[in-house]
Amino acid sequence: MEESSEVSESSEVSEAPIAGIGTMVFGKWDASEVVCSDPGISRYVNLRMIGAPHTGGRHANAWFGKQDLSVTERFINNLMRSGKYSGKKQYCAKSLEEAFDRINSRSGENPLQKFIDAIAEAAPCEETTRVRIGAVSQPKAVDSSPSRRLDVALRNLAIGAASATMKSKKSLTDGIISEISKAAEGDVNSFAVGKRHEVERIAASAR
Repeated sequence: MEESSEVSESSEVSEAPIAGIGTMVFGKWDASEVVCSDPGISRYVNLRMIGAPHTGGRHANAWFGKQDLSVTERFINNLMRSGKYSGKKQYCAKSLEEAFDRINSRSGENPLQKFIDAIAEAAPCEETTRVRIGAVSQPKAVDSSPSRRLDVALRNLAIGAASATMKSKKSLTDGIISEISKAAEGDVNSFAVGKRHEVERIAASAR
């Protein structure tokens, strides 16, 4: 009886998940304690990161492969889509890491939680599309899919962070901190939140 109990205990220990594997973003911030307030996009928000935020596009040709990418890497990729940060992935990654460090030193909370809150506030729920009826093309309101909501939120947050450095002495780190902090609080002065309100207002008028 003692041997069987020991075997069962050892099997339970071996089957238990190892804490911290793939949950430490930049090796500092624990993603397992982060909660997404938006149930629509929560299943698509992936914070799993092992090593550096650089997968080399291995998921690019996979069906819905981008949901296997960490949202931090996707945000970094959006930062370097165009403009003066184009192709500078290492610089963008270091800027985001420094922004997380400074957010933590200011507020004392997990910066990943603020980042996810900013995404949830910036994700539009509905948009407009053009529907052609005969020879007339009319705008119609449509619900946005969760995957597209996440895409639009990350893109607008990155555009807002990068545009904050244009014609300014602000660094990219300062732009990221400003955009994430404003968006997490739902401030309309944030580019991403302002864009969401504009898109949803246009969709509401096109119902």
